[in-house]
Amino acid sequence: MTSRDLRIRRITVRNYRYTHPNLGYDYNGFNEVFQRGGTVQRTGHVLTIETESGITGEYVGGSAVGYVQVAMVAPYLISRSALERERIWNDLKRALRKTDRFGIGPIDNALWDIAGKVYDAPVAELLGGYRTRIPAYASTYHGDDNGGLDSPEAFADFAVVCREMGFPAFKMHGWGAGPISREVATVRALRDAVGPDMDLMLDPACEYNTFVDALRVGRACDEANFLWLEDPFKDGGQSAFAHRKLRELIRTPIMLGEHVRGMELHVDQAIAGGTDFIRPDSDYDGGITGVMKLAHAAEGLGLDCEIHAPGPAHRHCIAAIRNTNYYELGLVGPGIDGPSLHCPIFTDYSDDLDAIDAEGCVPVPTGAGLGVTINWDWLDANTTETVVLA
Repeated sequence: MTSRDLRIRRITVRNYRYTHPNLGYDYNGFNEVFQRGGTVQRTGHVLTIETESGITGEYVGGSAVGYVQVAMVAPYLISRSALERERIWNDLKRALRKTDRFGIGPIDNALWDIAGKVYDAPVAELLGGYRTRIPAYASTYHGDDNGGLDSPEAFADFAVVCREMGFPAFKMHGWGAGPISREVATVRALRDAVGPDMDLMLDPACEYNTFVDALRVGRACDEANFLWLEDPFKDGGQSAFAHRKLRELIRTPIMLGEHVRGMELHVDQAIAGGTDFIRPDSDYDGGITGVMKLAHAAEGLGLDCEIHAPGPAHRHCIAAIRNTNYYELGLVGPGIDGPSLHCPIFTDYSDDLDAIDAEGCVPVPTGAGLGVTINWDWLDANTTETVVLA
């Protein structure tokens, strides 16, 4: 096969919609929470990049904002070699410099899928390979007032369920606009319930109104020996100064990075003392290429790289990264039936609560490329729009 055969010839996006049962929203209309009998309408996207040879890269993921940017750069991609990922990545990084660059991620991930299919190897193997099974943590929905994760005891009970299933770690997403005393009580209840051996984490998702709120919860995390405290402030997880001050007053490591974009800002945040970890996401930080750049930057700083959110691309990345600890499996919670994040879009892959093995690990897909099979029948039945971009 020649490089001419691998030139990009067509780029297509399919948008789909599905209904998730027993979910609603909390006070602000953004955080999904348990709501018996409720439904949430979710949307998703499938990007396909076809080459002259007939080899097609497929990626399920990305955001509506990102696909506006994909449409902006699609004409540039036509006739480019699908294997020139680094050149394409750098060109798109400049071209989208006045945006958040969300469009790079889906494109890069689909190009990695093509590369794996060309070489008949899983992406994790092309990235270097380090492991074939990944320890996972259960990452919960936000706290609610509807009979789900509605109290410290409910969170503690669910953590015990997850521990007994085999999860080695558990992350709580707390309440929005709730009393800090309840947040503190939940931190303590979790440790009392699961004992000393399960790693516990807390992600307020930027809900705390004041530095004092974060400090009170942080000191409770110290008492309960939490592994990390993630994005506590209403600053949106961006202020290196504020989080460095918090780090000076508590022992619990601080996790930032989900809300800054790209290699330079992640590294700047770490060097400024705002975070104890690097936190990339392939949809947010330039695809698999961007995630691996950040993992190696973290390695050079002596830090760990903890990838945000689940998905096949992230399993491949984690499988090729030494300095990382856990895969985020979520969102999950008691009483929430059906798929968690990825719905039945795949025939051979799941990020539901029961996706782990007895030791709390998820497997790395072994097929060529991203190694997952799209459920085309389900997608056909749920597609709302198909757009050929170029």
